[in-house]
Amino acid sequence: MCGIIGIVGKQAVTPSIYDALTILQHRGQDAAGIATLEGHQIHLFKGNGLVRDVFPRSELAKLKGRIGIGHVRYPTAGSDNQDEAQPFYVNSPYGIVLGHNGNLTNAAALKKELFDSDRRHLNTDSDSEVLLNVLAHELHRIGPAGMRPKDVFQAVDGLHRRCIGAYSVIAMISGKGILGFRDPHGIRPAVLGYRDTDEGREYALASENVALDALGFTLLRDLKPGEAIFITLDGQLHTHESPHAQPACPCIFEYVYFARPDSMLDDISVYKARLRMGQALARRILEEWPDHDIDVVIPIPDTSRTSALPLAYDLNVKYREGFIKNRYIGRTFIMPGQEERKRSVRQKLNAIDLEFRNKNVLLVDDSIVRGTTSRQIIQMAREAGARKVYFASASPPVRYPNVYGIDMPAPSELIASGRDEKQIMQELGADRLIYQRLDDLIEACKEGNEGITRFDTSCFSGEYVTGVEAGYLEDLQARRSDLAKQQNCQNNGAQQLS
Repeated sequence: MCGIIGIVGKQAVTPSIYDALTILQHRGQDAAGIATLEGHQIHLFKGNGLVRDVFPRSELAKLKGRIGIGHVRYPTAGSDNQDEAQPFYVNSPYGIVLGHNGNLTNAAALKKELFDSDRRHLNTDSDSEVLLNVLAHELHRIGPAGMRPKDVFQAVDGLHRRCIGAYSVIAMISGKGILGFRDPHGIRPAVLGYRDTDEGREYALASENVALDALGFTLLRDLKPGEAIFITLDGQLHTHESPHAQPACPCIFEYVYFARPDSMLDDISVYKARLRMGQALARRILEEWPDHDIDVVIPIPDTSRTSALPLAYDLNVKYREGFIKNRYIGRTFIMPGQEERKRSVRQKLNAIDLEFRNKNVLLVDDSIVRGTTSRQIIQMAREAGARKVYFASASPPVRYPNVYGIDMPAPSELIASGRDEKQIMQELGADRLIYQRLDDLIEACKEGNEGITRFDTSCFSGEYVTGVEAGYLEDLQARRSDLAKQQNCQNNGAQQLS
């Protein structure tokens, strides 16, 4: 998962892009980058780390121009070194920089095709560089007299024909403008907004509308599946709906975990969806366990708070904050390496003993992926004096890898893979385990937009909306295992030392 922002402004855009990236920091804590356009010169700076650490003032001062894009990276398989920080740049045609949120499932085949047929060399293992070069090749085919908006859209349609997977993209083309587009299924989010100034109207594209809100932009709408937006240097907005577009199928895990609760994705409130998740969990508990002995509901901060509140209310039990979070520790789900995740849980959370002592506690989390965090938190609750520790997940069991930009671990590292709920409960060390039903999760998320009848639920159901080629999941497992990532880090370290 990554965060993207692009602005066509009437004044210097770097301060706004920097601020937007800090708002989108929850979507990626691994690396950040900004590219701006000054005349025909592209200025680019990027590096590993949080936004506040990547950009010294001296470098921000060099990023001049009233047009620019920014990116925060989340470390998925194949993107774990500084060379793969985004945006990526290619010099032909014109000069293009690109930032991408998502994942291509046919990246390996495209790399070969780009080299053999398109005569393009790739310098990293990132599928974002693949996307950039496919786009560049399709634009190059237009010819020197092209680059009208309809020509740009023709190139995007050509990209849709070749690229399979999930992608929300923002690209800046030197001397032309900013291009944004969304994959034909609309799996990854993208929004469009505007801001009126004394100099004229400014436009922005972003992963979530919270980034636009913080900058004083007004949300116009979400990009439709397969839609492309092209904003010229003079601020003219052009739109195109691709013939390759399919019915919307957004990723449901955005609503469960990744997006900020104050975001609206595809006209659906993330906050309201999470409230409904809690209500659905309460209904299941009352159906299956009407004589429950829960004394208190305690959320695992931060994403589960919204679900835990209505859950406690509908169960008619107390809601309490039992864990205090250290806000200077990153999101453990997106941390690379099992050992780092284990260390971070104890550093990140501290239990308030008085809220646990001699009580039957229902802990609520948004999801259970590896089980590492959940197991440790359950143990912390016992150490704080809980008599019994029950655990509820606002989403169903995560049994399958996500192939659309969320770095779900290898299936062998998913605690729910190959286990039933009783076995998972025993692995976690809980006295009872309650999962959300998939149908209830879908109902909770789709309210607010009648046009959305389907979500990408692949990590829960194993059904991939774009399909996957034979052997792809096996290859993904080999690359996503913690052992493979450790070896990758060691190899990268050795290369830097040599």
